[in-house]
Amino acid sequence: MSGAEEVRDNTRSSDPHPAGTAVGHGADGRSLAGYTTLRLGGPAADLVVAHHPDELTAAVRAADSAGQRLLVLGGGSNVVVADEGYAGHVVRIATKGRQYDSVGDGLVQLTAEAGEDWDEVVADTVRQGLGGLECLSGIPGLTGATPVQNVGAYGVEVSELLVSVDLLDRATGRVRTVPADELGLAYRTSVLKHSDTAVVLRARFLLRDGGRSAPIRYAELARTLGVEPGGQVDVAAAREAVLALRRGKGMVLDPADHDTWSAGSFFTNPIVEADDLPEVLSRIVAEIGPDQRIPQYPADGGRTKLSAAWLIERAGFAKGHPGPGGRVGLSTKHTLALTNRGAATTRDLLLLAREVRDGVRVAFGVSLAPEPVLVDCSL
Repeated sequence: MSGAEEVRDNTRSSDPHPAGTAVGHGADGRSLAGYTTLRLGGPAADLVVAHHPDELTAAVRAADSAGQRLLVLGGGSNVVVADEGYAGHVVRIATKGRQYDSVGDGLVQLTAEAGEDWDEVVADTVRQGLGGLECLSGIPGLTGATPVQNVGAYGVEVSELLVSVDLLDRATGRVRTVPADELGLAYRTSVLKHSDTAVVLRARFLLRDGGRSAPIRYAELARTLGVEPGGQVDVAAAREAVLALRRGKGMVLDPADHDTWSAGSFFTNPIVEADDLPEVLSRIVAEIGPDQRIPQYPADGGRTKLSAAWLIERAGFAKGHPGPGGRVGLSTKHTLALTNRGAATTRDLLLLAREVRDGVRVAFGVSLAPEPVLVDCSL
């Protein structure tokens, strides 16, 4: 990376619809299944694709001014839409643009529009020799969703690299820049999640030049790369290792592989309060015996994070466990992913999710919470 500012093409898009064009109207409007990685969900009453930031802000402001019910949709990788669809206005974010600015001391600030494909952004930073985002390779969805969710994987979270976001405040209609430390970023959440008060327009990340990865903290990834935890490697090597691990778990999108027809990890890892931990661990030991190691990791506030996947498997749900009619099932590669086997409905998926959630609760007294946003449906 030379440190010189680079502005990417703002017009690239794989969406076939012209900028700002409505692509679905009325009860027979475009199915939202085509805009989600689960390939589930009924029609929107009205759907507009916004390719430019001005179109995005104008579309949201217009809907809000008219008092319309509004769903702002990104890559659809972390959303479950009801079979009945969404009885309101949908704006799909398809804005493009990346810019790199040297800020000194070997640091580079990346500004990416909300509609940029996240993995393409990560791949580009690796090509530029910038370290920081490589462990977040292969995660589906758009850049604007990453601070909302505080996306994380393989020992890295967006919160560690995020500088600020530009938000459209829906109450005032104004655009403002909000520093990362005001977003309430925590494990897989932020003040923006489950809120409709603002729309992310773009995000800024601070990366390091020089071609070296962030410290490799995740044990599985460190073993794969042949380094000690905390070591650093070439950014391209880290990215390829992460992608290989994710592919092995069905977590890299592949239209031909039903194991990837999912919303990624459906449940978050449960976090147990310190006072409750002895009772929870005692109950787990009573169910599975004293000889198995219980995966547990420190969390903020003296709490402890448990492994949702481990609990699901020990509660009797193996990889490939089928849901109603075999139309849905746990991934054959990873028990945290609930998958559409090709002919599913959202109702099928939610029935399977309830079965798994309730099974873990009965077995261990631990409540699993869904990670995706549920649109007009619930567990």
